[in-house]
Amino acid sequence: MSDVLLREQRDGVLLLQLNRPEVRNAVNRELREALRQSMHDFAADSSLRVAIITGTGEKAFCAGADLKELADNRVGIPPTDYFAEFAPDDWIEKPVITAVNGAAYAGGFRLAQFGDLCIASETATFAISEAKWSRGAPWAAPLTKMLPRRIVAELLLTAQPITAQRANEVVPPGKLMDRARELAETIVGNAPLTITACKWLIRVAGEAGVGATNAIATEIFRHVYTSEDAIEGPKAFREGRKPAWQGR
Repeated sequence: MSDVLLREQRDGVLLLQLNRPEVRNAVNRELREALRQSMHDFAADSSLRVAIITGTGEKAFCAGADLKELADNRVGIPPTDYFAEFAPDDWIEKPVITAVNGAAYAGGFRLAQFGDLCIASETATFAISEAKWSRGAPWAAPLTKMLPRRIVAELLLTAQPITAQRANEVVPPGKLMDRARELAETIVGNAPLTITACKWLIRVAGEAGVGATNAIATEIFRHVYTSEDAIEGPKAFREGRKPAWQGR
């Protein structure tokens, strides 16, 4: 693994750390490819249950795409896989936590919003800075479902950062990774089939609305109800022990 992306795995949790602090962890080709490969490996590795993505240093989580590289390559409309696409539609079934340790600007904000859960340091800020450099922000579309309309408008129109407190759960800087790992370990202890189905429920609800989601919710969870784990869960509760999940 390239040293632009540090990787650690322990107890079912994969930790990925952007490691270009000299350029505020901006994503260049090398880091982009390392991220993509690591996330594909994570999706395929049954021993890994949760991923945490964070940045090196205290100043920046990620400043977005490397503008110097964009300028050198005269990039107009970026190709669909330009900024670390993790799957064909930029979505995977396993939970991802983004631990934002500083500035998350432009594509860095995009990377932060990729997390199912986002924990931010008190020093973190978020910005859609594209308007300052005449770039586009189609990646910001999901924010219209995540944040109040006027906050999204402020981000898009002013290109100025907002505080972490306006967008996420916030913790002191020294507690950021402790809280991210606490959440990851809690998820690892839960039933894997239910976790995957819950991710599908959240996605379908966001795209189809409540009515359509209600119509198919039972189907989303059908394989959970009929699994071996569905028998193991109540059995473990009755016996006063931790469940031994099989993922089937």
